[in-house]
Amino acid sequence: MSVGLGSDPLDPAVLAERVRSDGCGAVVTMVGVVRRTSDDGRPVSGMEYEAYHEMAMRELRAIADEARAKWPECNVAIAHRVGSLRIGEASVVVAVGSPHRGEAFDACEFCIDALKARAEVWKREHYADGADARWLENRTHQR
Repeated sequence: MSVGLGSDPLDPAVLAERVRSDGCGAVVTMVGVVRRTSDDGRPVSGMEYEAYHEMAMRELRAIADEARAKWPECNVAIAHRVGSLRIGEASVVVAVGSPHRGEAFDACEFCIDALKARAEVWKREHYADGADARWLENRTHQR
C-alpha cells in the first residue's frame, strides 16, 4: 500500500509500478485531470487544491486499507496533489494491481469514490473569464 499527498506533479507510471507484482495479471490506473470546463459549462483556467494534511493522509490510508480488506489480493496506491494546477495536469491517481482485472477495476472505483467523498481535500475552480473562484463540494458518487 502506498498513499501520498503533496505539491509535486503526479506520475501515474510511478504509482502503477508500485502496485505491480509477479502475481498481478492486471494493473488499473485512474488519473483525474483538471479539465477546461466546469460541470456547468463555464471555461476554467485552473484548479486549486487544499488539504488538511494529517486528516487527509489518515483517510487515504483508511481507504487503501478498506480496499485491501475487500480485495485482499490487490495492491493499492493513491496519490493526491495540492496547490495550483493547470488544465490537463493530474490532480489524483489511483492504481490497483491484482491477479485479475475485475477485482482491480472494482477496487480502483471504490478507492476514487471513497476519496472524493471522504478525504479532507478541497478544490477551488478558477474561471477563464476572471469571475470569482468557487470552492466545490465533495462528491458522494459521480460517473
